Amino acid sequence: MKRLLPLLTFVFLFAACQQQGHTPKPRGYFRIDLPERQYRLFDSAGYPYTFEYPVYANVVKDSLFFGEETENPWWINIEFPQFNGKIYMSYKVIGKKNALDELINDAFKLSYKHTYKAESIEEEAFTTPNGVSGLYYQVAGNAASAKQFFATDSSNHFLRGALYFYAQPNADSLAPVHRFVEEDIRHMVNTLKWRPN
Repeated sequence: MKRLLPLLTFVFLFAACQQQGHTPKPRGYFRIDLPERQYRLFDSAGYPYTFEYPVYANVVKDSLFFGEETENPWWINIEFPQFNGKIYMSYKVIGKKNALDELINDAFKLSYKHTYKAESIEEEAFTTPNGVSGLYYQVAGNAASAKQFFATDSSNHFLRGALYFYAQPNADSLAPVHRFVEEDIRHMVNTLKWRPN
């Protein structure tokens, strides 16, 4: 038995050192450094609305709409250069030409255009202390635009926004940025005020 003990010890050590195959690491994504939240007021002369937007974003007047001039001069884009993303914001005056129910229906259709890529679309109604109401659309999955909304006073003003990133839609890799910018969108909507016509 004393002679067999060293041999058994060697066999166990040899067997323990054998590799059982290679286990690949799970796929990872680059770390995204998120900026500190701070806001400034968008209060440009001639615009029928004001709101607070992030200091790490830029407000740019939208000059083209499908290769043509924009429908009105109050369409803007909020660009997030650090994230390579943009919120497209279109504004319309409610009236005979733009009935409220038609504008809401258009916002619904534009949000639900993403159903072929979306896993689900959740709607969340909101009303702010400033008399602004509307809907947030949360589009889950690998859709081109995961965050959309419309805001209105139901009588004069209608504002619609859609967030896009200039990257291949991947819900997993974009999730941290979607969550981050979603808070900014909610802050912009909560601080949105209409100017009298």
